Amino acid sequence: MKKKWKQFAALTIFGSALLVGCGNGGSSSGTQGDSDAAESGRTKITWMNMLHTASPPTDTITNEIEEYTNTELEFQWIPDASKEERLNTALASGNLADIVTLTIMENSSVRNALKAGQFWDIEPYLDDYENLSEISEETRRSASIEGVLYGVPFQKPLARNGVIIRRDWLENLGMEEPKTLEELYEVARAFSEDDPNGTGQDDTTGFMDRADLKYGAFKTLATYHGVPNEWKEENGEFTPQFDTPEYIEAMDYMRDLYANDLINQDFAVTAKTDQQEGFAQGRAGIYVGGLMDALNLYTLAEGIQDDMDLAQLNKINKDGSDGYAIWSDNNGIGGLLAFPKSEVQDEEELKAVLQFVNDLHDDEMYQLMTAGIEGVHHEMDGNVSTRIDEDLWQQEVQPFASSRPKEIGYDLVTGNELKHYSDQLILENEEIAILNPAYSLESDTFTSQGSELAVSIDDATYQYILGDIDLDDFETVVESWYNSGGQKIVEEYEAAFAENQ
Repeated sequence: MKKKWKQFAALTIFGSALLVGCGNGGSSSGTQGDSDAAESGRTKITWMNMLHTASPPTDTITNEIEEYTNTELEFQWIPDASKEERLNTALASGNLADIVTLTIMENSSVRNALKAGQFWDIEPYLDDYENLSEISEETRRSASIEGVLYGVPFQKPLARNGVIIRRDWLENLGMEEPKTLEELYEVARAFSEDDPNGTGQDDTTGFMDRADLKYGAFKTLATYHGVPNEWKEENGEFTPQFDTPEYIEAMDYMRDLYANDLINQDFAVTAKTDQQEGFAQGRAGIYVGGLMDALNLYTLAEGIQDDMDLAQLNKINKDGSDGYAIWSDNNGIGGLLAFPKSEVQDEEELKAVLQFVNDLHDDEMYQLMTAGIEGVHHEMDGNVSTRIDEDLWQQEVQPFASSRPKEIGYDLVTGNELKHYSDQLILENEEIAILNPAYSLESDTFTSQGSELAVSIDDATYQYILGDIDLDDFETVVESWYNSGGQKIVEEYEAAFAENQ
C-alpha cells in the first residue's frame, strides 16, 4: 500500500484513545470499539508493545498511523524494564492482544508458548504482501523456531560494533589510524605512555572498557582474532566459541592490555555510563562498542573535551589483508511481532493484521515512526531529516522509533553528519557480518541451563584476562562446562541442525 508522503502529511489528525498498561488485553470482538471500527470501515487492532521511555506517548503519531493504515489502534504499553515479568504473566493468563511484541526470544516462557502453537505460523502468508515478501530467506530462517516462523521479524542492522578512537590524539603523536590488531595495540601503548593530550601528566590510558564481554571490547576484538560468533559450525559439528584457539588469542590480547596498564584497570566492574563518561573526560582514547555511540561520546564531552575529534573504524584484522569480520548481534533479528490465536481467531483476521504490519514497512511509516510529522517534529531537505523540537520528538515520537518492524534499507538520512557516518559504517558491516549458526536452533538444555553455564565461562574469561588463573585453569572450566550440560547442548544443536538441512 504505497502512498505519496506529501499527501499523507496533509491528512487531518483525528482523535484516538491509547490504552495504557497490561490489562484488558483480550480479544476485541464484540466491543463498542469494533462497532465504531466497522462503521468507519477501519480494522480495529490491539498491540501489546514495549515502552522504552519514561511515559507513554501522546496520541499524535498514533492518529497518523491509523489514518495511513486505515485502522483503529489500542496500545498496551509494557515498560521495558519489567517486560519479562509482564510478558510471562500475560502468556500464562492468556491476557494478550492482536499483536504482541516479543523481544526476549531467549525467555523460556516465550519460546514454550511459541512452540506450543499459541501463535500463528505466518510464513505461508508473507509472499502475499508487497513488503513482507521481501524479508530474506536468511532472516526468516534466523527468526524461526524449529523451522517455524511464529511472527514477523524485527529487522535490525546485522552488526553495529567497531572501534571509536581519538583522532586528535593520533595526530598529536603523528600516528595513523590502526588497521591491524598489532597497530591497535601500539596505539593503546602510545595513548597510555606518550602523553597524547600534551599535559605532561600520566593521566591517560589506551582503552576505556566496561564489564560486558559481549557489548564491550572483548567480543569485537575476538572477532578480529577470528573467533566465531558464539558457535563454530563445520560439517554439521558445533564447537562453542570459547573452545577455539582464536578465543585464547583474544584473551591473551586483552590480558596483555591489562597487564601493561593499556586499559582501565577497573574495566571488569565498570558500568557503561561510567565507561562513556570516563572516555568523554579524556581519560582514554579507544572505545570499542556500538559505532553509533560516537554521538553520545561527543555530547558527554561538551564543555570538557571540546577539541575531541573521533574516528570511527569498522575494519581491523590480524594481518592487514582485505579480509574483515564483525560479529552479528542476534543475526539481525530484534524479536517478533507475533499474533496469538486466542485473539486473531481466523485467517481473515490474520490477513488484516498482516496487512497492517506490511504497511508499517512502507517508507512513509518509517519516516513517521523515526522522525515524526514533517513541520512539527522535523524538517526535510531532500532525504535529510533535521529535528525541530528535541523535547517534543522525545515525548511523541521516540516510543514509536523502538517499534519499527524494519530499520534497514530506507533512504531517510538524519541531519546529524556523525550519525549519518555511523549508519554508513553499520551498513558496510553487513558485508562482513558473521552470523551465529545456532541462533535459530533449539536445545532444551540450552534453554534450561545455558545462562547458568555461561556464567562459569564468563567468570573464567575475566579471571584469565586479569591474570588470576592460567590457561590450564581456564581449560578445566571449559571441561566442566561440557560435563555439566554443555555436551548435551552441542549434541542437541547438531541434531537440530541436521534436521533443518
